[in-house]
Amino acid sequence: MSFSNLGLSEKVLAAVAATGYTNPTPIQEQAIPHVLARKDVLGIAQTGTGKTAAFVLPMLTILEKGRARARMPRTLILEPTRELAAQVKENFDRYGAGQKLNVALLIGGVSFGDQDAKLMRGVDVLIATPGRLLDHTERGGLLLTGVELLVIDEADRMLDMGFIPDIERICKLVPFTRQTLFFTATMPPEIRRITEAFLHNPQKVEVSKPATTAVTVTQSQVPAGREAHEKRELLRRLLREAKDLKNAIIFCNRKREVAIVHKSLQKHGFSVGALHGDMDQPARMAALDQFRKGELPLLVASDVAARGLDIPEVSHVFNFDVPHHPDDYVHRIGRTGRAGRTGTAISIVTPLDQKSMAAIEKLIGQSIPRAEGDYEVHAETAEQSERPREQRGRERSRGGRGKSPRGQQRSHDRERSHEPREPRSEARHESEARHAPEPRRGGRQQANPSHVPSIGRPEPRRQREVDTEPGDHSHLPAFLLRPVRSPAGA
Repeated sequence: MSFSNLGLSEKVLAAVAATGYTNPTPIQEQAIPHVLARKDVLGIAQTGTGKTAAFVLPMLTILEKGRARARMPRTLILEPTRELAAQVKENFDRYGAGQKLNVALLIGGVSFGDQDAKLMRGVDVLIATPGRLLDHTERGGLLLTGVELLVIDEADRMLDMGFIPDIERICKLVPFTRQTLFFTATMPPEIRRITEAFLHNPQKVEVSKPATTAVTVTQSQVPAGREAHEKRELLRRLLREAKDLKNAIIFCNRKREVAIVHKSLQKHGFSVGALHGDMDQPARMAALDQFRKGELPLLVASDVAARGLDIPEVSHVFNFDVPHHPDDYVHRIGRTGRAGRTGTAISIVTPLDQKSMAAIEKLIGQSIPRAEGDYEVHAETAEQSERPREQRGRERSRGGRGKSPRGQQRSHDRERSHEPREPRSEARHESEARHAPEPRRGGRQQANPSHVPSIGRPEPRRQREVDTEPGDHSHLPAFLLRPVRSPAGA
């Protein structure tokens, strides 16, 4: 089937032909007619199957009629990340080049003033992340009562990022009679609940089982040691030995790990960029543009790059860290093997990752084979300097303390401080006794002071010795003055 059989307008067909596409993907073939018929659609398809065009193309046909009013957009598209929102806008710019449509992008990292100015001119298509959209509505600069069509894209990613409460709030701000398009790659229970609450008799379009991986992606796992520097050494070896590596995305679980791996690869001569959520918007877009253009063959990224980014010719994906959630694995490796191309996905697996790998294999319904070859890792001396400062501190605390001459001297001084003092000479004892004051009246005497038990306390200060006579024990508590009986038969 060709695009001309789907009911799209002539302008849209001309724009599609100009891009070089001739046949729709399965998700496009099934979803576009339902969207044009103004029905709610629940689309389930693995990443990289053309879901974005499945709603962009029919929306362009619908929007040819009508006109937008100030601060009241006609259609609304919700995306979980800034990168996905910017990518959808690029699709509208590409396919809607022959139409006079106003498309606005509401994302973080951009001033409110510029976005307010676009909203005042009237918007046909509003593409937004949930947080920034609610900020505009709370300021009173945006009304959603004119929305005719609502698109919730990458819904499972919305769930992972905690946007579901925001989605529920937004759905209550748009008209009840709207048309809703809901696209996701997986269907966890919470997503199923949302679809039942906000979709009205939806047409379900499912071109693949939820949480399945593309057959064009070759998957493998490589064992690694527990230490981070061993994983970095193994990653460099895999990059150098990879066959037909054109470019690659290297995924890490944490933003801090992204920075460490990025710095390590740069240090060893690799041309690499970084992408994570703490970077400002211009830096994130610059890194993506350089990677798309081939200026940077490697990109170290967090899961912000795992969902929906359309970079068609990624040859390899490396999981430096095995994802904690099995669904994230499906989206990560979906960055390669897109649009029928072949791809390679390699996961570096430590002994601590075995449980996560078992959950991934259970989700995708297949086992991930171990890569061929001897990948035993021998730590490099240069890597020792790359270890985090706190780790090096822990190593010093385990075995390094007390090894320096100064430390040895302090240890010797401590030992000397615990040595028993020499007993006082008889002459010194008699001198102190002559200068001692008279004993206090009423003091209790003990006939045989040699039976006073020792309790291990340090010797009393000199002043106390001078203040009392040798036979005066009035300064002692009463319980120490009780006679100690010898055991029977001693």
